[in-house]
Amino acid sequence: MYDDEEPVPLGTVLTDERGSLPFLLVHGEALAAAAAWSLGESGVMIVDESVPWSGLVEAAETFVLHDSLCPLTPPDFIAACVERCRETGAVVVATRPVTDTVKRLADGYVGATVDRDRLRTVCSPVVLPGSVVAALPALPTLDLTELVVLLRASYDVVEVEAPPSAARVSGRDDVRVLEGLGER
Repeated sequence: MYDDEEPVPLGTVLTDERGSLPFLLVHGEALAAAAAWSLGESGVMIVDESVPWSGLVEAAETFVLHDSLCPLTPPDFIAACVERCRETGAVVVATRPVTDTVKRLADGYVGATVDRDRLRTVCSPVVLPGSVVAALPALPTLDLTELVVLLRASYDVVEVEAPPSAARVSGRDDVRVLEGLGER
């Protein structure tokens, strides 16, 4: 999916700190396996989570973090996020609109409804330019939302709206919703 003259981006499927959820089945395969398939089909070279950060710094390539809890993120969308990162030099973050009702909490009481038009939820992928990888001593967190907040403080971050199939799952019911969106 990438130009022969361009180096192949590197990436990993995040499974740590996600409990047993990465091993639920979607369309008959583990979420982690489905996520790995999407990442590989996007043209990203998958590296194991055990590869030391120093190895990624040395490679000096674009690095894709793909959450195993976003198993049906389309490969073309991942590839488009990589290209956007390369074009802009910014961290690229896939997001989805918040659809749940969100309320303010004041002194233990539920208050006014928050305007959700301004709210986004982080999903996959998060794409780091090689320059950001090189500047970080290590990946500061495996929680993609926390990571985006930390990166936003020091780097340009571009949000890209992800398709519904890229939504993050939090349990069996969410997996069933993803399956209802259709086959890959």
